[in-house]
Order: sequence, then structure tokens, then C-alpha cells
Amino acid sequence: WGPEEFAKASPFPEVLAERFGDKTAQEMIRPRGRPKAAQTKVPVSLRIDADTLQAWKATGKGWQTRMARVLCEQAPGHR
Repeated sequence: WGPEEFAKASPFPEVLAERFGDKTAQEMIRPRGRPKAAQTKVPVSLRIDADTLQAWKATGKGWQTRMARVLCEQAPGHR
């Protein structure tokens, strides 16, 4: 494509709306990425013993979620 073609081009959502109507175009275009969680997470840096980390990783997929659950359950003031 050259500059003339790019100048004539329209954004994809506009083209869909012209061809299929606004409502159908909105239904066809889905949001990108994972849906937002009700409770978001905060990334942290944590220094722990290598053998402790290895033990958690050895529990298989989802080890970070399980570790977070245990930390939550042991947190001071946890309900």
C-alpha cells in the first residue's frame, strides 16, 4: 500500500458498521484480553528460600494461586 491507499482506508469497526450495521458490528468485535477480575492482584517481589519455592512449584500448575490462598488464610486479621 502507498500513501493514497492509506489515506482512503477506514478503521475496521467503521467498515463493519457500514456493511453489517452498528449492532451487529458491536457483537462481532469482542474486547481483547482476559476479562477484568472483580478483585485485582498486585505484583510483588518476595525473597524466599529456594527449596520452599521448589516445593510450591512441585505442586503443579496453579501453585501461585495456592500460595496466595495460604498467605491470605494466614494473614493477621483474616476472617
